[in-house]
Amino acid sequence: MSQILSLLLLGLFATTSTQVYAQDGDGDAARGGGSVPTYKNPKASIEARIADLLPRMTLEEKVAQLIQGDMGGWMNFAESVISPPLDNTLTHNQTGLEEMMRLKGGSIWAGYSSTFEKFVYGVTVGQKYLLEKSRLGIPAFIQSEGLHGFTNNGTIWPSPVALACSFNRDLLQAGAKTISDEAEGVGINHLFAPVLDLGRELRFGRVEEGFGEDPYLTGEMGKAFVTGLQSGARRNTSSTAKARMASTCKHFAAFGSPQGGLNLGQVSGGERELQTTYVRPFAKACKDSLSIMTAYSSYDGIPAVSNKHLLTDILRNQIGYNYWVTSDAGAVDLLHSFHQVSSGREQDAKLAVENYSGEMGGGTYTYLTLVDQVKNGKVDIKYINKTVEYILRAKFSLGLFENPYPYADYAKTIRSASTKAKLLEMERETIVLLDNKSKTLPISKSIRSVALIGPSANKVIFGDYTFHGADKWGTTPLDGFKKVLANTSVKINYAKGCELWSHEETGFAEAVSAAQSSDVAVVVVGTWSRDQNELWQGLNATTGEHVDVADLGLVGAQLPLVKAIKATGKPTVVVFVSGKPVAEPWIAEHADAVVSQFYPGELGGIALAEVLFGDVNPSGKTSVSWPRSVGTLPAFYNYLKGSRPVDPGYIADDGSLHFGHQYVLSSPVPLWSFGHGLSYTTWSYSGLTLAKQNLGAGEPLKLSVTVKNTGTVAGKEVVQIYVTDVLSSVVVPVRNLVGFSKVELAAGASAKVDFTIPATEFGLWSMDNKWIVEPGLFTVTIGPSDQVFANSTFTVTS
Repeated sequence: MSQILSLLLLGLFATTSTQVYAQDGDGDAARGGGSVPTYKNPKASIEARIADLLPRMTLEEKVAQLIQGDMGGWMNFAESVISPPLDNTLTHNQTGLEEMMRLKGGSIWAGYSSTFEKFVYGVTVGQKYLLEKSRLGIPAFIQSEGLHGFTNNGTIWPSPVALACSFNRDLLQAGAKTISDEAEGVGINHLFAPVLDLGRELRFGRVEEGFGEDPYLTGEMGKAFVTGLQSGARRNTSSTAKARMASTCKHFAAFGSPQGGLNLGQVSGGERELQTTYVRPFAKACKDSLSIMTAYSSYDGIPAVSNKHLLTDILRNQIGYNYWVTSDAGAVDLLHSFHQVSSGREQDAKLAVENYSGEMGGGTYTYLTLVDQVKNGKVDIKYINKTVEYILRAKFSLGLFENPYPYADYAKTIRSASTKAKLLEMERETIVLLDNKSKTLPISKSIRSVALIGPSANKVIFGDYTFHGADKWGTTPLDGFKKVLANTSVKINYAKGCELWSHEETGFAEAVSAAQSSDVAVVVVGTWSRDQNELWQGLNATTGEHVDVADLGLVGAQLPLVKAIKATGKPTVVVFVSGKPVAEPWIAEHADAVVSQFYPGELGGIALAEVLFGDVNPSGKTSVSWPRSVGTLPAFYNYLKGSRPVDPGYIADDGSLHFGHQYVLSSPVPLWSFGHGLSYTTWSYSGLTLAKQNLGAGEPLKLSVTVKNTGTVAGKEVVQIYVTDVLSSVVVPVRNLVGFSKVELAAGASAKVDFTIPATEFGLWSMDNKWIVEPGLFTVTIGPSDQVFANSTFTVTS
């Protein structure tokens, strides 16, 4: 912290003294004198503190807790998005501060690209005012994004769809911890992450934000992320504080599967699909998350933000969730302006708060009507009280009443060496080797030259929810090639070839020449997203929030470029840098090797080069199935039995038509299915053993299997366990992932891997609307979703 900032903050603290509040005869907190009220006693239990504080609050103070304010109300960040220079004026608007905290002081949006010095000043001013000048001294949530990195100039990690390809819970938890490390120091205490929307509707622009198509993997990775963000405690807080950061599981629920893949579109489905597919990741990952965000969309015709069955019956009663729930930005207004189930702002607010949710900004702040609605008898104050109870529980769990402030040594945790080391480890594990004909990869460092071609070959492409200017921290594939080949004699022949967003082919000649002059060609193509400023300014993109597509193929001249390079006769490696699967069956059939790098983080270029040249053995498994075309959707592996008949046709390279029925000229079978990913070594499985072949009701499945590295190089393998209910009372998926473990083995080494699978993982939602495990025969298989390396059966008795 600079000397000037230290002096300014010292001055702020010197202007006021700590106030002690006592309860007066009317139940209010009086300034000065008296004993410390229970809610300010750090040794009291959280529930006792809530019970003491809530009756002291006026109706106006309660409502203010439910509405998200904005740090821009007292800080000028207008110039801070221009780089360079960043405005660093350490001043604030006192009138704006007081008005913001009076009406919207429960949560404060602070996702601004500012200098850390200025940001820390703003947070300190805001929290100090609340603790020392407001009547009750209730601190605020200070909020930002943390989807794949702390977006206020923090370290950018790979997008979640990529993180899930690692199948590495421990590494993800460690990565999420570093996000909190960076955010906590500057005063952020509430991050909007993780996203648990499932990537089952691939036209939807936000596929990159979730952990893939599978409920189990999403729940497991989501839980690891929540644990990483929250575990520990803030400095100098109460002994009852149980978290250092509030994570936000979103978007509850089913938001990722809109009709037509269109942003905000309705989600169609019944209770069984809701409970079996969409609710389970939240139930697993988020019961202890200190906040949950609702979805914009409707499910079965009922908007999520006002869905009593979803938010009260399921979330509060079935799951037992007891913390803060908030709407998404402007979502409450959509009840009348978009869904048209409300007559206006007052009814919007009533419908939402009666499901115990707060209101995020971005709309007209409908909750400002609640004070009058309560006074006029339109809204029962019990809903206000209960919702305030939830937010207070989250704040006490963070220890904010003792210390809501930034730390003086915040700079030590920003882009630390340990964070970068973890990041590089994760970058490596997210890369998936989809195909490797004739062992084209890894590329030898003894060759004379390599061509690096494509519009994404010298471009930093992060996913959405990154800050403006973040690309300056990134590494391109070309950067990675230069680093990895620095001490070799391999020449890099780089050519862009074409733009991502154009049909223009004037760069083809240079690209073809580069390939012809090289021993092997690497072509980097794919999709692209934008940072949060550019995305909402309307710049072109093919993935990201409100960027939905009708075609999953490559845009513009990218596919012709790949074909032109392949036509040179040189071994051609295609790398997809993308936010979702790219549907290009020609590439799958003709490229000599295909690699997927879902949007990487800051060190993605280095990790990609390490994998391509064999410094790192790829271990990623795709978290999303890759369809042949948009017309063959959905492509997810766990479809219901009988739902994917296969009688394919095809169009040959010479244009001849070969007719089938499912589909006439294509196939519903994906190019690469969930869980697929190759290695530079080989693996064998043996000794699959079930502890018991017959399980009683509720008894877990215990099994072990031995995996051996039968190749010549060390590697990491993801052991995947799938279960199928052979005969059931309702139609169930053909298989479900129920367990996985990542093991690292030297060449020739083997390991026995043990699993304990809770019985609930092979249950179903019954015709009586209950989650049960039916008696009968089950199969268990080892391998990715479309292969069987080992298998057995077990029986559940009644």
